[in-house]
Amino acid sequence: MKWFQSTHRDQLVDPHVAASRFRQRTLILTLFALLLLGLLVWRLVYLQVQRHDHYATASTNNRVHIHAIAPERGLIFDRNGFVLAHNLPSFQLEIIREDVNDLEQTLREIARYIPFSDGDVARFRKAMQHAAPFQGVALRHKLSEREVAAFSVVQHQFPGVEIVARLRRHYPQNALAGHTIGYVGRIDEREKARLDRANYRATRDIGKIGIERQFESLLHGQVGHQQVEVNVEGRVLRVLEEQAPREGAAVYLTLDTSLQRAAEEALGEHSGAIVALDPQTGEILAMVSKPAFDNNLFVGGISVPDYAALRDDWRRPLFNRALSGTYPPGSTLKPIMALGSLEAGVVNTSRKIYCPGYYRLPNDDHRYRDWKKNGHGFVNLEQAIVESCDVMFYDLSHRMGIDRIAEFFDQFGFGRATGIDLAAESVGILPDRAWKQRHYGQMWYPGETLIAGIGQGYFTATPLQIVNAMAMLATRGQIVQPHLLYAVQAQPDAAPNVYQTPAPDQITLRKPSHWDYIHKTMWNSTRRRRGTAYTAFKGTDYHVAGKTGTAQVFSVAQDAEYDKEQVAKRLRDHALFAGFAPLESPELAVVVIVENGGSGGAVAAPIARQIFDAWLTRTPSPVLSSHQGAETVSATAAEYAHGR
Repeated sequence: MKWFQSTHRDQLVDPHVAASRFRQRTLILTLFALLLLGLLVWRLVYLQVQRHDHYATASTNNRVHIHAIAPERGLIFDRNGFVLAHNLPSFQLEIIREDVNDLEQTLREIARYIPFSDGDVARFRKAMQHAAPFQGVALRHKLSEREVAAFSVVQHQFPGVEIVARLRRHYPQNALAGHTIGYVGRIDEREKARLDRANYRATRDIGKIGIERQFESLLHGQVGHQQVEVNVEGRVLRVLEEQAPREGAAVYLTLDTSLQRAAEEALGEHSGAIVALDPQTGEILAMVSKPAFDNNLFVGGISVPDYAALRDDWRRPLFNRALSGTYPPGSTLKPIMALGSLEAGVVNTSRKIYCPGYYRLPNDDHRYRDWKKNGHGFVNLEQAIVESCDVMFYDLSHRMGIDRIAEFFDQFGFGRATGIDLAAESVGILPDRAWKQRHYGQMWYPGETLIAGIGQGYFTATPLQIVNAMAMLATRGQIVQPHLLYAVQAQPDAAPNVYQTPAPDQITLRKPSHWDYIHKTMWNSTRRRRGTAYTAFKGTDYHVAGKTGTAQVFSVAQDAEYDKEQVAKRLRDHALFAGFAPLESPELAVVVIVENGGSGGAVAAPIARQIFDAWLTRTPSPVLSSHQGAETVSATAAEYAHGR
């Protein structure tokens, strides 16, 4: 038994077998090691040779970053080079999060020297979430000189906090033409989604309304870039290369600052709108909407109390009445109604009717009242325009019918956009049978035709549409495009490109002499003693063709009388005036609408007189095209707005 165990043990440790196994294992390990070494060598060759460019670039990107540089926003001028919007240095308090140990404590300490609101803190925290490492984030904007001086003394106690001067948009005329110029504000999430992210990478503000928005593509400019070397923490060590940004183009508007100021002063504290344009070219010379607001409030973000005050004001100062407000045009459209009646052959210049102070449709007892209770007596068409006799125009409306009225007024641009180079234009309502059926599912009644014929009822128009129609009357049917763009200057050393007015279309009359007749009747409205605008324009050195208007805000019962003293101010009639001058060669067409002003002749016409005086008695200024080497180019405002 012992022998068997000893023999078996010897067999288990046979040296030949053990040596053979060792050699096999050694060979396998050696082959495995060689395989691993080969794989390692292949990987090194792959990384160092084949992928060299990729990883060299990645290494450089870890060390070299591209920082965007925001372009300087283009300036906005009036037609004479008067600055309406520019950029001024403004101080703001910025915090670099990585350099601040205790942010909450730092904010509490800063508040001892520079006050800020909860809204400022909320915006700061939101901006900080999207900021790059070691990028300063603004806590407070528009620091005063006193605040800058107070913090500068203790700034050494606040590592990571600094006062930085940056360019901010500024409107030197404050509220002057505020609705037209518009303002810039912080880019929101919806705007980010539609913007060119590369070009807006460093931009914080964008045009929100008005010209600032309409011509954003021109005003913004082209972003620049800075190639910088950073350390492992992301801090900038040095600038390697820089491509300067290209500043935005300068935009010149057709507005005349002097006339704009005169119009705003003439309107005073009234709520309402004024539009003045050159009837030959369609250039908007003044566009007023009141009440107004200071555009500078919105730059960098308006405060909650300031915005609440504007939003909750019942007079709606944020609403652009000149462009978006719709009003019954009232008697201001009577010259166009008379022209349409002459063309349709339903009246001639000698026909007279008797005005007893009311009008009745056949087989109808309802009385459609004239503004003059006891009537005008016998009047012809000229007298009806001069004295604004409603009864004559009730009769003309009944004879023409609503569809022919709508067809004729459509030629003068009512019921559709003028196409001005500004967003948010309303189109008003030019009613007819189809319109009422489409909107109310009801038939059209004869009495509604009478009301539409004196610019009341469903009929509404914007101040811009009314003055555009006056311009067509002034030029005997020339249809020009109302516009605000005057010229674009791509670079400071480049010649401005002046907007060229497209060739006008033409309203063709059966009898062109009717234009002269309507001009004469409108002139008589301002020069004859019984004319509704006589008092306002008495003694002028120029001839004015115009028409007053009074538009009802609410309906008065047939047996009741309108007494403005018994009516709340917000329910009183609107006062209107529309006209052009000089009669012989029109240079200016004007519309004035005074909300709840009452009488057009007593309130709106005197305001228009001040505007005509300001323009026609001025010393002409050298406009852009005559003194700055400007070049005239054939381009539409829409093409410019899209960055041509």
